[in-house]
Amino acid sequence: MSGNLFDKDAAGGKPEAGWFTAHCDGGSRGNPGPAGYGAVIADPEGRVVARLSEYLGRRTNNYAEYSGLLAVLGWAGEHGAKRLRVVSDSELMVRQMKGQYKVASPALRPLWEEARRRAARLAGFEIGHTLREGNREADRLANEAMDRGMGRAGGAGSH
Repeated sequence: MSGNLFDKDAAGGKPEAGWFTAHCDGGSRGNPGPAGYGAVIADPEGRVVARLSEYLGRRTNNYAEYSGLLAVLGWAGEHGAKRLRVVSDSELMVRQMKGQYKVASPALRPLWEEARRRAARLAGFEIGHTLREGNREADRLANEAMDRGMGRAGGAGSH
């Protein structure tokens, strides 16, 4: 997976023991519009252990981004992953989760609150921003979810 912001530990070489890495993305075609999320989760050795995607109906892009985050946090809780690093191309969501931006949207606040609750249950949680190119597979999965929901056989769309 490319774009991993957390590849190596400070000692320089090996991934830190026990940290799962999730790349998540959400999108909508129109804002609001047909929306979906995609996510790829790798174990501490870098092996992909899950690919998640879901069509969300008519939602905003930011709702879809948070839905992807909630999906990976849910997966971590269900599968006993105690430490999770999340990579997202949503600067807004990353900064809100880090407490750098306030959550002004009443529609996003419950999602943010739930994400904070789930993250707090983990022994370790980090979130970082990447450019869209660093989140390609999650982006592809999000687009496939939107295509499924819109009755399209395949292809990529924008968000």
